[in-house]
Amino acid sequence: MPRPFKTLIVDDERLARTELKRLLQAHPQCEVVAEAASAADALAILAAEPIDLVFLDIQMPEVTGIELAQDIPARIRFVFVTAFNSYALDAFSLNAIDYLLKPVAPERLAKTIARLPAADSNGQQSELAEQPAAAHFLPEHHGILLKFGDINRIVRLQEIYRFECIGNHAAVYSAYGKSYLHSSLARIEQKLDPAFFFKTSRADIVRLDAIEHIEAGISSGSMLAVLRDGQQIEVSRRQTQQLRQLFSGF
Repeated sequence: MPRPFKTLIVDDERLARTELKRLLQAHPQCEVVAEAASAADALAILAAEPIDLVFLDIQMPEVTGIELAQDIPARIRFVFVTAFNSYALDAFSLNAIDYLLKPVAPERLAKTIARLPAADSNGQQSELAEQPAAAHFLPEHHGILLKFGDINRIVRLQEIYRFECIGNHAAVYSAYGKSYLHSSLARIEQKLDPAFFFKTSRADIVRLDAIEHIEAGISSGSMLAVLRDGQQIEVSRRQTQQLRQLFSGF
């Protein structure tokens, strides 16, 4: 019989944890081995026990589920379970298996469980469950739902020319203006094809064809990438040589 996924439930509401644990009893492939009422407790459990799968709430005090997900080791799968549907884009940008809305319907949970990696013939979880996922870049036509004032607009990756790190969030620049994603720049970078996007520094990722020209930076050895809209983006000294090579061609 395949080894079940060692499962952790993270939710600051005890009743919510109890209900989800009850629903998971119908799925023997998920063995609930621990519960946590906070992100701090969850991280302690993840460091001490061999967890394979995490169901986590988003709205929690101090550290949200979105922030916690960024610290979960890549080999561990996770599913968001929340009462709010406004975080779905952020959830999938973090490679969540699924995004469940409370109250969780049994049939909807069953569909989530069906998305878990299959076990191999030896009864062990497949490499997909044990190893970090292989690089998979989003296509240029992939749409991201962004909010501009009162308007929710689907913006294609090919329309975005800059991602800027703003704490635990990222500012997104496009022809429609500036919006925000609840995701770290590191997570975003993992999904962007380096053939189209370049990380100029720890704070910025820019679209290569949005760069109009390059000029000397303020500090020695650095450069400024000047975009079509006039924005000047600092290129770190470490990235300067690589950017020059990208535009050499011969």
